[in-house]
Amino acid sequence: MTERELPSPVKLGLNALWSICWTGFPIKIGLCLLFMALGLIHFETRIGLAFLMYLASPVTVFAMPILSMVAEPHLGEGAGIALLFLICIPIDIWATGVVVRTLFLEKLRLEPPDGLGLSVWIKNAIAGALFMPILWVVVSFATQTSIEFSHSLFETDLLKAVPVAEKIGIELTLWGGASSAVLIVMMLLGVSLVGRVIRRAAQGAAPVAGDYQSVVTRWDLMRVPADQGLMLTATTLVGLVLSMLFWSGLPVSTPHPHECCKPPEVKAAPLYKPVDTLNKAEKHVAQLTAQVEAIEKQKAEEEAAKEKDKGKAGKAKPADAKAPAKAPATP
Repeated sequence: MTERELPSPVKLGLNALWSICWTGFPIKIGLCLLFMALGLIHFETRIGLAFLMYLASPVTVFAMPILSMVAEPHLGEGAGIALLFLICIPIDIWATGVVVRTLFLEKLRLEPPDGLGLSVWIKNAIAGALFMPILWVVVSFATQTSIEFSHSLFETDLLKAVPVAEKIGIELTLWGGASSAVLIVMMLLGVSLVGRVIRRAAQGAAPVAGDYQSVVTRWDLMRVPADQGLMLTATTLVGLVLSMLFWSGLPVSTPHPHECCKPPEVKAAPLYKPVDTLNKAEKHVAQLTAQVEAIEKQKAEEEAAKEKDKGKAGKAKPADAKAPAKAPATP
């Protein structure tokens, strides 16, 4: 097959990367969940999406360290991250080999050479190690430049009178659209690099021998071996072991207080009845009214008794004044 008959690099790269991602990603995400349950991986929630994007990469072992060195984020702690990197190497090589060999047989009708998966994976890793820093620098520069341009645009006399809310929306649209366009262009360039690697490997390949049915049988056997019972048994046992490790290592999320620290029993509040409450309030008001009347009556009696005592004392003083004085005693 000549170079003109081969699909475009972008189309080849998209077909390969999409299939490689979904071939190895379920295995890698399962191992990641197992390591998290065992407490081997600790990272913040806000970088969970970035972590998933790293796992989706066909060269996970190089994607995360390269982006970590360029962006300098705190991705997490624990020995499980390094262990996951090492386990991702054979998974990515296996997924790349299965997908690229199927692509050669199904789309290109070419005989896949020996060691195709390993060679394509190494070349993609080298291309990614060179391209990812360039992608980060270009997108960061484009984003910063577009932000500064949008700020300077609204400092002119023509757009100074724009309200704050509309100004924020227009600025986000301006620099967001520019940075998104640059990101899409750079991603297409990266995908084309992967396609060019596959095209170069396809240029020296021989046409596939046999009819279409034999070719279909070959790429089916790449995923499912001839001894399907053995594969099913091995897959079931591996899944059972991983499930038991996951549930045994998973920490208890529901709190269970110790027997020595049992919380006190709290009785449920009685049902609120408005009529009974009003009757109790009326009785309470009547009791208070009676107590107030009794206190007032007692005070009135005390005041009347005091006035009566004052009247008796006033009558006794004039009688004492009219009494004759005694003559002094003679010697």
